[in-house]
Amino acid sequence: MTHYTNTNNPIDFPKKKKIPMLEKFAAQSLVEHDGELIFSKEKFAELIVRECADLIDSMDHSSQYFPHVADTIKQHFGVEE
Repeated sequence: MTHYTNTNNPIDFPKKKKIPMLEKFAAQSLVEHDGELIFSKEKFAELIVRECADLIDSMDHSSQYFPHVADTIKQHFGVEE
């Protein structure tokens, strides 16, 4: 198992791997409410769904690889099984 830590100590607890695209979406999901920036779960989910839809739209639907759309989406977002 790969460990993502802030030190070289092998017994450190593993950290989750950062996923740049999701970090970007999180930043874009900040909305102003009563003069403060808050995180909008709805906006975050919308950005993810739009990215998935755009990815599917960009694929060759006649391709033999089209049945592997779910795997392509997971790979695109850096999600591992």
